[in-house]
Amino acid sequence: MAHARILLLALAVLATAAVALRFARFAVRYGKSYESAAEVRRRFRIFSESLEEVRSTNRKGLPYRLGINRFSDMSWEEFQATRLGAAQTCSATLAGNHLMRDAAALPETKDWREDGIVSPVKDQSHCGSCWTFSTTGALEAAYTQATGKNISLSEQQLVDCAGGFNNFGCSGGLPSQAFEYIKYNGGIDTEESYPYKGVNGVCHYKAENAVVQVLDSVNITLNAEDELKNAVGLVRPVSVAFEVIDGFRQYKSGVYTSDHCGTTPDDVNHAVLAVGYGVENGVPYWLIKNSWGADWGDNGYFKMEMGKNMCAVATCASYPIVAA
Repeated sequence: MAHARILLLALAVLATAAVALRFARFAVRYGKSYESAAEVRRRFRIFSESLEEVRSTNRKGLPYRLGINRFSDMSWEEFQATRLGAAQTCSATLAGNHLMRDAAALPETKDWREDGIVSPVKDQSHCGSCWTFSTTGALEAAYTQATGKNISLSEQQLVDCAGGFNNFGCSGGLPSQAFEYIKYNGGIDTEESYPYKGVNGVCHYKAENAVVQVLDSVNITLNAEDELKNAVGLVRPVSVAFEVIDGFRQYKSGVYTSDHCGTTPDDVNHAVLAVGYGVENGVPYWLIKNSWGADWGDNGYFKMEMGKNMCAVATCASYPIVAA
């Protein structure tokens, strides 16, 4: 019996040492800097729990896989405070105005990246400004589609200036409301002329730097995934929002699905950009561009199960019409 206890203790020590080595490599890879021994211990504990979540989830045979990433030493509360916005009610989508196009022309799969109109993945940093990146992503795609020219637009302008349209800077907002702000403001500046800082600031929009004007915005009817697919397949990328729950932040690949996220407009806390759809291993999915950097997920993208309004992905969808 004593030998068995000694063996178990030795195995526990070896397991802890292996996790400690992974934690050290993680800290180097992501440039982590901790202020005290107490913080190192706390971050190591969170990292160990994150690693166990990755391993246990990946053993379940789900259609997606998790992986260690830069968020793996953050508590869920810290992550919520720095990466997600407050829940928003998407009243604009209760009655949508998307006109369904010829269903016979709808492609079986779509990836707007192949058409060259999707801008590079960006990083919102420690600010709940996802809604601004969803907005600029949709506008950049629409502008490139209309003109053939690539462009990078200012998220910071939306953080600083769009508060009058029920947006709240680093505390959240909605692309549909941002489109309305840009429409009535007369345009949006370039990223170069109004660079991103990732903090709430004073508006210093300059009309002479505005390069894209919004003529109108189109809303997808609440929960209507057929409308959303029609728009993504035949029009262009569409801004969408959904509920991020704890397990999602370590997404690595595959088609994400969950029985634990909400399906109503009151549940959504993160805005992104739907750039396509398809089927993987028999599971239909939305192809979605995130704003957590290109080293997150599948090169900055993820796939979300389609057909079940998964995590409320079809409750807050809209796209802009821009002046060519």
